[in-house]
Amino acid sequence: MQLTLRHTCLAALVALGVGCTEKDQTPAKVTVEENQATASTEADLATAAAIASADEKAIESGVDYHSYANMQDYTVQNIALDLDVNFDQKTISGTATLDIDALNEDGKPLILDTRALSINAVDGLDGPQTAALKFKLGQEDAHLGSPLSIDLAGQKKIRISYSTSPGASGVQWLTPEQTAGKQHPFLFTQAQAIHARSFVPLQDSPKARITYSATVRTPKALRAVMSANNDPKADKDGEYHFEMPQKVPSYLIALAVGDLEFKAMGERTGVYAEPSMLDAAAKEFEDTEAMLIATEKVYGPYRWDRYDLLILPPSFPFGGMENPRLSFITPTVIAGDKSLTALIAHELAHSWSGNLVTNASWRDLWLNEGFTTYLTNRIMQLIYGDDRYRMEMALGYEDLKSDIADLDDAREIMAIDLRGMDPDAVFSNVPYEKGSLFLYELENTIGRDNFDKFLRNYFDHFAFQSITTEDFLAYVESTLLAQYPDKLSKERFEQWIFQPGLLEDAPKPHSPAFENVDKNRSAWLDGSLALDAIDVSKWTSHEWKYFLDGMPEALSPEQMAALDAQFNLTSAGNNEVAHSWLMLVVKNDYQPGFERVHSFLTSIGRNKFLRPLYRALKENGKLELAREIFEEAKVGYHPLSVKVNSAILYPES
Repeated sequence: MQLTLRHTCLAALVALGVGCTEKDQTPAKVTVEENQATASTEADLATAAAIASADEKAIESGVDYHSYANMQDYTVQNIALDLDVNFDQKTISGTATLDIDALNEDGKPLILDTRALSINAVDGLDGPQTAALKFKLGQEDAHLGSPLSIDLAGQKKIRISYSTSPGASGVQWLTPEQTAGKQHPFLFTQAQAIHARSFVPLQDSPKARITYSATVRTPKALRAVMSANNDPKADKDGEYHFEMPQKVPSYLIALAVGDLEFKAMGERTGVYAEPSMLDAAAKEFEDTEAMLIATEKVYGPYRWDRYDLLILPPSFPFGGMENPRLSFITPTVIAGDKSLTALIAHELAHSWSGNLVTNASWRDLWLNEGFTTYLTNRIMQLIYGDDRYRMEMALGYEDLKSDIADLDDAREIMAIDLRGMDPDAVFSNVPYEKGSLFLYELENTIGRDNFDKFLRNYFDHFAFQSITTEDFLAYVESTLLAQYPDKLSKERFEQWIFQPGLLEDAPKPHSPAFENVDKNRSAWLDGSLALDAIDVSKWTSHEWKYFLDGMPEALSPEQMAALDAQFNLTSAGNNEVAHSWLMLVVKNDYQPGFERVHSFLTSIGRNKFLRPLYRALKENGKLELAREIFEEAKVGYHPLSVKVNSAILYPES
């Protein structure tokens, strides 16, 4: 998932809006209530006790504090889904068939994660006839959902009949009016961090890797696609079949249904989109195949067969989501000039760092996003050259400094303590940019060629595994620290990972292009240079964003009007540039820009843009205006965006 100008992926600023309130820090309750049958409560009570006492203990590496699943007792190897998509009822219903391995002979109930699911029946399928199994749902926790306890009675294959709720946290239902084509409804899922449990009963933890298959039935005018082997030539006959043969963590299960067409971009790459966006998307992202080939040459083979993109409607709350084989992408990065294609590089890079080698818990997210952000910058350099690389690096560094200035110490640690919190709170520039900067320091210390060799070996060594921060440290102790004892130290590694803030002597990426922007901005602000004397003819969107983001928060009405008149910023077509300008509009009460603020907030659902603007409106005395816009727009927002921005605008509720 991306986050900054380059990481327009999951995601991240959603989590900055999920603050650690007093309620957030309350230990989760796992009081069990009976659903249809009676079963032992030992496992549920043990889970409750573990979570309740979590804050009193040191973090236990490898323990997922955001899953009820008893993964120490059972491993789910495969899930076969058979689902009906009902747009009228806004539900997905059907069955999930689980293949289960017991890790001991204790005969404990199997515990799965669910959130707002209706469980209709659970059957054992091992014998010649199905056997009804006893099950129960525990009480719902605000963050974790409800544990589903199943008395397996020795069964190793079970079938769960279930239905989602219309308000499932990981599912968004769009009316035809909310799509690009305006003719057909649209559905998409978003499982990261722990929202897969809202549309599949499963072990919803990144440490639990599974293969899966699915049969999905839809209205006949629509096409279903998944993070699996999609067939773009499949007839729109209302039934689609999928296989994911590689083991993936639960948060990478994804489904979308809509009026979708396909266009190839290369031998292994293509794009799915609504017809009206298809050609523009294929043109914008035509370098995807070149990115894939370049990354393979440095970091090893691409192991997921195809890499396709799905362009979602504007309500998608993130920049992108790295669902394997089919990254979900916001249309806000279709700029017409490839200026925002770092998003594609980021989601592609996850095919190595994240999807192939995965964080074992959300505490370890930096292993996904720090490595991926580092790879993103390298891919951009390989495809677009050194100048673009330096600008991407410098913007990331500025984003990181901004976040560190706003976050408390606990949120500035890469291996963050998330116990008692919504795991969405992990997303900030710390796991992304601080993690990347740490790797950048390693590259500078031992040399790029040596570090590339290390990364390729790292991806091979941990391929298709979920690992912890401690696993990483053990690996580097036997590799990098052993190979370069005169240059690297374990103490330095631990300072990066476990201490807040930035080390005083950490690298400081810079861009010569931005140095020129700084000079021009300063000269205009001090009155020594007129705006029309600034040569912007070759400026990229990165330079424009840097120019605006570096402005003082308080500008005079005359300065705002001059900027707008000279550069037509209120009509900026690039969403990143527009957002930077609109932040200045709100902070300086520049009235000619407020119509664009309204249209921007009501046409885009990407939370990276929404949250800062709503917060700026509130902080600058325009709370009622912000609420009016939000109430008009929220019908088109994803549930996660509604949740985050409601907390800003209605903190009392």
